[in-house]
Amino acid sequence: MITAIIDYESGNLHSAKKAFQRMAREVDGGDVLITSDADMIARADRLVLPGDGAFPSCADELRGHNGIYEAIIDAVETKGRPFLGICVGMQLMATTGHEYEETPGLGWIRGNVKKIAPADTELKIPHMGWNDLVIEQSHPVLSGVSTGDHTYFVHSFQFNVVDAKDRIAYVDYGGDVTAIVGRDTILGMQFHPEKSQDVGLRMIGNFLHWQP
Repeated sequence: MITAIIDYESGNLHSAKKAFQRMAREVDGGDVLITSDADMIARADRLVLPGDGAFPSCADELRGHNGIYEAIIDAVETKGRPFLGICVGMQLMATTGHEYEETPGLGWIRGNVKKIAPADTELKIPHMGWNDLVIEQSHPVLSGVSTGDHTYFVHSFQFNVVDAKDRIAYVDYGGDVTAIVGRDTILGMQFHPEKSQDVGLRMIGNFLHWQP
């Protein structure tokens, strides 16, 4: 079994690679590799899309690398391979991003990505640090994870879903801020599981065995 962490020059690949490889060893989750090779992405059993930076630049990089975008679409939409988006990688699953300019996303989860606007104006943007998950729906990747568990966030924009059933968890940051989205074989986490200590590592291990 191969898990491909997609390298499109827009993610924190080092920490993600270390965390996924560690958990793959612990749970017998197969091989984990970082790749920008479209053929390898097409052959992988599951995909991970990290993302750091602005929505438009990440979207442009994803579509601009030779064959990567097409390989992801084929793997997820046609072959139904499990997919995990992390941070901006999650936001790219939306219909549209509104950071600097209106930018189309992958359109897998209906919704828009807009700047966080806390009701408490003293709360700083970006939303940075640890926050408590509020789990709204059960999911196999959240096995052993509970409401109140902490995960680590660094972001200024949030995913506003159209359909509530696509939101799996949120956190309170002057109002509800989406933390996890998902449906069918796709899942997205706004926080960084690779930086979320035991809770994040548990989710990574669960993902490596997830069979939608």
